[in-house]
Amino acid sequence: MMITKRPLLLHNSNHLNLSTLPPPLEEPQTQTLSACSPSPHHAVPHQLSIQAAQSDPAESVPKRQHSNRSKNLKRFSSRWQSKCLVAGSNNNNLSAEKLHVLKSHKKRSKLLGEEVSLHISTSHQRQRYVTKDGKCRVNLGPITDKSRFLSDIFTTLVDLRSRWFLLVFTACYIFTWVGFGGIYFLGAWLRDDLVHVGDPDWQACFENVDGFLSALLLSLESQRTIGYGSRMVTANCSEGAVILMVQSILGSIIDALMVGCMFVKISRPQQRAQTLIFSKHCVICERDEKLCMLFRIGDLRESHMVDAKIRAKLIRSRQTKEGEFIPLEQSEINLGYDTGGDRLLLVEPQTITHFINESSPFWEVGAERLKREIFEIIVILEGIVETSGMTCQARTSYTEDEILWGHRFESCISLEKGAFRVDYGAFDKTFEVQMSLLSAKDKSTAVR
Repeated sequence: MMITKRPLLLHNSNHLNLSTLPPPLEEPQTQTLSACSPSPHHAVPHQLSIQAAQSDPAESVPKRQHSNRSKNLKRFSSRWQSKCLVAGSNNNNLSAEKLHVLKSHKKRSKLLGEEVSLHISTSHQRQRYVTKDGKCRVNLGPITDKSRFLSDIFTTLVDLRSRWFLLVFTACYIFTWVGFGGIYFLGAWLRDDLVHVGDPDWQACFENVDGFLSALLLSLESQRTIGYGSRMVTANCSEGAVILMVQSILGSIIDALMVGCMFVKISRPQQRAQTLIFSKHCVICERDEKLCMLFRIGDLRESHMVDAKIRAKLIRSRQTKEGEFIPLEQSEINLGYDTGGDRLLLVEPQTITHFINESSPFWEVGAERLKREIFEIIVILEGIVETSGMTCQARTSYTEDEILWGHRFESCISLEKGAFRVDYGAFDKTFEVQMSLLSAKDKSTAVR
């Protein structure tokens, strides 16, 4: 059995050093238990997997366990799997590639788009939590209780895409027109108005209705108050007046709901956020002998944001001391909340400063460690739109490779006659400065 495994290990030697492979087991396989199994019951499926591998050497290479999940769906697990899987790697016939994934997982915690399991992703693209234009890359799973959306039908209609929004209201109008047209046609047929069209001695309830098409036109003209005068509901029957009142009320409700939803959809503050811009990069430099993280925000409109506030979140995964894996943990980044620096007068581009002190999550991060870290900074700008009075929110994100160590922003404000001029061409420009590569913690320790 050991002889059949050797070509597989040599085949994957370009992915993993053979010296790092665990030594072969000396004891019989029937008495081997996993190092993380709390009881002997966990050894039964383990032995079965060994017997299955021995029975079919061609299937000794492990396959991906995605029978109950789609290929694109990735799940995070809160269980501590790294030590358990490394301890049982000898008995599970792990390939060299998956052992390499386990060892890289022990060096740093995994973040967005990666799994704690043995799944090897073929795509090396960086999965963002929030895109640069502020869209959250989170897909909600299947929701069984759909009645919650119907209880708030107004918000549900406003949140629909424009094509579905127009389709819903078009279907409502067509349904009411055809429905009441059928009612008018049925009433005219029951009262024999269809066979007495043009008879001056006949007292018709639905005048000039000789078929379903004319009844449909009567319904359309009544609900939209067109009133051509060729066909109408007369006073010869009371049921015709009741049907006309019901249709008028229902049509008014549909009109009011569509106008309200259309107005809210057009005037939503998300469109105002398109003119709020953020710098493409964060920079880390020194200000007043303090290590700081800086980024820029700006407003392209002359109508300013009222009561603008800025805040930031750090998104990263970590493993607790108890072994629990926490994916996408959010922690606050202080942008001057205690001093009022997070409240902005957003007239010209502002440079937001985060002082890296002992309470900062970047206290122990230096230039070299920054290259190895995996995290994402979510920046959220909130304010009130001056013209409409609605609250607006703009978002962006910065990953670890979008943070420049030892850079500063160029000035984009100049003085001209009677006013200050903002050059948005220099909004994203930075220049490199000479500074230490040590973290704020190491610098404070060296000073002492």
